[in-house]
Amino acid sequence: MRHLLSATLVFVLTLTISASIFAVDQDAPRAVIENSLGMKFVLVPAGEFSMGSDESHEVLSKAYPQYERGRILELGDEAPVHRVRITQAFYLSQFEVTVGQFRKFIEASGYIPESVADGTGGYGYNMNYDPTQSVSGDAFEGRKPKYSWRSPGFVQGDNHPVVNVTWNDAVALAKWLSERERVKYRLPTEAEWEYACRADTRTRYASGDNSLSLLKIANIFDLDAGEYWLRWAQFALSGHDGFAFTSPVGSVAPNAWGLYDMHGNVWEWVSDWYADDYYARSPVDNPQGPTDGSVRVRRGGSWHTWALYARSSYRNWITPSSRYTLVGMRLVREVPTP
Repeated sequence: MRHLLSATLVFVLTLTISASIFAVDQDAPRAVIENSLGMKFVLVPAGEFSMGSDESHEVLSKAYPQYERGRILELGDEAPVHRVRITQAFYLSQFEVTVGQFRKFIEASGYIPESVADGTGGYGYNMNYDPTQSVSGDAFEGRKPKYSWRSPGFVQGDNHPVVNVTWNDAVALAKWLSERERVKYRLPTEAEWEYACRADTRTRYASGDNSLSLLKIANIFDLDAGEYWLRWAQFALSGHDGFAFTSPVGSVAPNAWGLYDMHGNVWEWVSDWYADDYYARSPVDNPQGPTDGSVRVRRGGSWHTWALYARSSYRNWITPSSRYTLVGMRLVREVPTP
């Protein structure tokens, strides 16, 4: 009888321990997860890195000889290089938010994007523009009501990154997802974005220092796009990525952490206000950017961006209500605190 009781006790304890282990495994962060809109998220580990760039004007001028010196001198806000520690792992969208995903959000939430709500529309590509007739004009036009996230003037499928979305549109999507799924969604901070883009690299791009290496991992301003903008032909990369405008997300290779289109395709909103001197006073742990400002940061470059401005360290900014054919987003999904 004693042996039977002992065996029974061992069996019950084994079941209890197994159930506990299973519960822990179920709650543990997974490498890639998918949410209710079909967005996939990659787990970005906690860690630290050197943020910014300390390359001299002379070095950059030699690397990018076709750029006027004035453009190189504008890059001072990437310094000083400073240590940043990301203390908490987080999930980051594996791909940029797509047209199809944004449409699902609009239909389910009833949210009206700013380009529609304020009646001014967005920007678009004028298909009637003839680059062979003029090299001084530009094919972009707007704001016009005929342009919006639905119609940027060039063909997009549901698997292309959504454009013509404002910073406020991106925040609205994150807020709605947070309420729907009971987990925190938000825009990445500028520090989180660069940390994830670099993926343990210190080169100009996640693919190396050579700008031609971008053709492996980015839909960028190259010979495919250059023929539509003859006035900027000197800045086109001497290669083909196969796309003159946006490309379906994930059309190129990912970085070392499995994140696609961190360079190129569309600029991505981040949460920070912009200040050109912020790096000189940035805290080490989880910098959030200035407490206020007039413009928000965007990162990563787009299908229309020149190589100099697609570097991991490059910073750009626009007003929160801006909407443009080059700007989209990706989101952070926070790892719940146990």
